[in-house]
Amino acid sequence: MLILLKKEINGFLSSLTGYIVIIIFLIITGLFLWVLPIDFNILDFGYANLDSLFMLAPFVFLFLIPAITMRMFSDEKKSGTIEILLTQPLSDTQIIIAKFFAGLSLVIFSLLPTLIYFFSVYQLGFPPGNIDTGGTWGSFIGLFFLGASFVSVGLFASSLTDNQIVSFIIAIFLTGIAYMGFDIIYSFDLFGNIDLFIKSLGINAHYISMSRGVIDTRDIIYFISFIAIFILLTKISLESRKW
Repeated sequence: MLILLKKEINGFLSSLTGYIVIIIFLIITGLFLWVLPIDFNILDFGYANLDSLFMLAPFVFLFLIPAITMRMFSDEKKSGTIEILLTQPLSDTQIIIAKFFAGLSLVIFSLLPTLIYFFSVYQLGFPPGNIDTGGTWGSFIGLFFLGASFVSVGLFASSLTDNQIVSFIIAIFLTGIAYMGFDIIYSFDLFGNIDLFIKSLGINAHYISMSRGVIDTRDIIYFISFIAIFILLTKISLESRKW
């Protein structure tokens, strides 16, 4: 499994795909946070915090992570190498997990340079260091789990089709529902006492909870369960070839 993981990571880093994704993420966040005169601009905000990054990054991930994952299985299917891969001495689950961690690695590579933003804001505080460090690190952890969740959804979408564009669209649709859909349903106030429960089914509720700096085991269990469900769905999708 480690060999496949290294192969997938090398596949990203030996082509332009991985670098393009990282550069686009950093350009978009850098422009919105430091350059453009909009509400997200940290220098115009007047407070030393990275809230703008953690509000913006999930929406960037909604498009970039499907772009990372869209080829993982669909390209294998289109080229016919999926059969060779699935006949290797690896279980379907091991193959899925290797591809999952490869996609997650690229997400981590994208997030690491944003630590420069944290250092910059830390120094810009008055006095320097006057920043909610706990909340910031909680937000980074929440963003990591959010990215991992999006990768699992993208893998599932990629396993459904041999067309990368279709996989990309399906992944955006599913991650959009998982991140924003339940909040939208909650805002309609249609279900009375269970509205809060419906809201808690969405990723955003748990992401916001972790952003407060308190790492609640319920939030961690939610993200792990979410990822496990989509890995299981991906496994079922791959096994459907035997039916």
